[in-house]
Parts: sequence; C-alpha cells; structure tokens
Amino acid sequence: MATTEVKFGGLGGQGVVMSGIILGKAASIYADKAATMTQVFGPEARGSAVSCQVIVDDDEVLYPYLIKADILAVLSQDAYNKFKVDMKDDGILLYEEDLVNVTDDHKNAYGIPATRFAEDLGKKMVVNIVMMGFFTAVTGLVPKESALEAVKATVPPRTIELNTKAFEAGFQHGLKVSGKA
Repeated sequence: MATTEVKFGGLGGQGVVMSGIILGKAASIYADKAATMTQVFGPEARGSAVSCQVIVDDDEVLYPYLIKADILAVLSQDAYNKFKVDMKDDGILLYEEDLVNVTDDHKNAYGIPATRFAEDLGKKMVVNIVMMGFFTAVTGLVPKESALEAVKATVPPRTIELNTKAFEAGFQHGLKVSGKA
C-alpha cells in the first residue's frame, strides 16, 4: 500500500480529533502500520472549525503532513466548504448527510446520517464513533477489528458498550451504501 492521507473535519465538540486518534491507534497499534496525526483548532474550543490529518503507511511515514487527502471525512458544512480543496480528484468523500450539502461532483462520495444514528442510540456525542464505523466499512483502510479495538481503548470504559453499538451502526450503513453488504 502506498501512503494514505486522511483528513477529518468538523466543529469543536463533534469528536473530530478523537476520530484521528482512533484511526492512528487502529493503524499503528492494532493493524501493524505506521501513522502520524496533526490537528488544527479554531480560536474557540466548541463550535469552531476543527480538523486533523492522519497519514497511514505500511512501512513508515516519511512526511507527516497532508499534501492531498485520499479520504476526506466531514461532519459539518463549514468543514466541507473549507477542506474539499484538500482532497484528491479521485479521493473518497465521507460526509454527514443531514448536515453537509455536497455541492461539487465527487465520484466517490458516501453519506451517512451519523448524528441521527447517534441520537437514536441516545447520545449525540457518539456521532464521531458512528462516522468511524462508516469510515472503516467504506474505506477498508484498517480492518474492522483493529478499528473497534482502538475505539474501545480510547473511549471511557463506562461507554464502551454504547460506542461499540455506534461503531457497528456506522459500519453496517457503510457496508450498505458502498455495496459491500
């Protein structure tokens, strides 16, 4: 595998940075790959623009900064508007379909109502874990087991069951929309 560049974007409070941490752990600890992560915050914590980039490689990451994203995952309209230019023309776009209006033609675009899934589980705060399950199913960048282990190792212990359900909901939706089910 060549280097895979991933960018997550959204608003503070949506768990964007945690998504990058989970992907990095899934790749480097549980899937025997190399990974680096960098993050950017707006001047405020909640509600401002947040992004992180994760570089994944089978061997070693030689350059830790994103050049052009192979995969862009966004949870807000502002993130889509701001970061769509950072995505390769043939890149994969993953987006929160209830919050993001995709305005450009992307041949590899997949949407999920991640916030609605999270609310159905009783906790809007697991929206990022729903998206991680979706990300894992659609991209196949890391094995499902690796991603799920990284989720369990990252979230508070008392929330593992809820986060496992959130991951699975996103994963199943990802299988369905990508035609892998």
